[in-house]
Amino acid sequence: MKEKILSAINDPGKLERYYRSNKSEFRRNFNSVYAEIHGSPLAQFWYERLNFEKEEVSWGSRRELLYVLLLALAAGFLAKVPHIFGISEDFFYPRNIGFIFLPLLTAYFAWKNKLETKRLVIIAAAFLACLLYINLYPASSPESDVFILVCLHLPLLLWVLLGLSFAGNEASDHQKRLSYLSYNGDLLVITGLIIIAGGIMTGVTIGLFSAIGLSIEDFYFRNVVIFGLPAAPIIGTYLIQANPQLVGKITPVIARIFSPLVLIMLVIYLGAMLFGGGDPYHDRDFLLVFNLLLIGVMAIIFFSVAGGSETTKTNLERWMLFLLSIVTIIVNGIALSAIMFRIAEWGITPNRLAVMGANILILTHLLLEATNLYKTAAGKGILAQPGRAIASYIPVYVVWLLIVVFLFPLLFSIT
Repeated sequence: MKEKILSAINDPGKLERYYRSNKSEFRRNFNSVYAEIHGSPLAQFWYERLNFEKEEVSWGSRRELLYVLLLALAAGFLAKVPHIFGISEDFFYPRNIGFIFLPLLTAYFAWKNKLETKRLVIIAAAFLACLLYINLYPASSPESDVFILVCLHLPLLLWVLLGLSFAGNEASDHQKRLSYLSYNGDLLVITGLIIIAGGIMTGVTIGLFSAIGLSIEDFYFRNVVIFGLPAAPIIGTYLIQANPQLVGKITPVIARIFSPLVLIMLVIYLGAMLFGGGDPYHDRDFLLVFNLLLIGVMAIIFFSVAGGSETTKTNLERWMLFLLSIVTIIVNGIALSAIMFRIAEWGITPNRLAVMGANILILTHLLLEATNLYKTAAGKGILAQPGRAIASYIPVYVVWLLIVVFLFPLLFSIT
């Protein structure tokens, strides 16, 4: 998108076309290159247009709003399938939780980006194949380790398909991949706010009816909450797309605030673990918490890089991210050595192999990212290197997801 903006800076028609194709991405990329083109009157016009702080929230066109509302209703209907058709909840939800809203978000971006027919057919076929695969998975082994791993990793695979739809017809563009990660950060923020507001409304509503002697908890949760939860990310996505300024500044600010705090916390935590007797080598629950901590910190690093332009980051912020990545590498190394120790002591299981593989991928990615962050902070590399490293590594995670979802059941017994 940056190259397109620079090449079309004297062509108002093309700039308008690029803007309408993806408003949030256009705004982010235009601001990152504005320093190079600020002498152009057209560039000054677009800068004022994109950065004008609107006081009201835009609800977009009536047609798009209607389409989003229909998708939200469809998500609620899918969440109610077990109750409508008498399907066991224990069978339906573990297998189909990702299919309740991710295909609908994919349909929204496919419609918005005018996805070409061939790509649309491929994505739809992939969704259908995954749907059939997980629902035909042998019901005799609902509690097997492999089944649980497949159920945990399949939504991530569907998330990748959503990313293909988000990227439109430019899935190989690394900037599109970064925009997708940034969108996910924004979506987490606004969906969280929607859920908090919905939770407050739920508490007030139930409290009011309880005050007049009516108990509506069961009815409310089965018919209102179950519709609202899957609709939240759909409505949140629509608000983000219609109002790029709504949360576009929040995610980078949160990442900037928490990066130094998390760095301090991690250093203190490692010291406390060293002197306090924490043992990820023999304590399985401790190792689980350790890995969850690793994923959370890694997400902060990636959102910090993907959530804003590198040209807007100070050198102090780049050094902070580099130090955070180094400490995270240490955490990852401890977690990886712990899981390898458990494999050496008690043998390979699906869970141990899955965790070991994920840790190896994350460690490799963090090493690449730390190298690029150091080069950027030290002035030895181009500013776009950290973001490009994140974007180019995503296919590696996709391959691992495919292995866990489709190959693990063949490698291990599914009964």
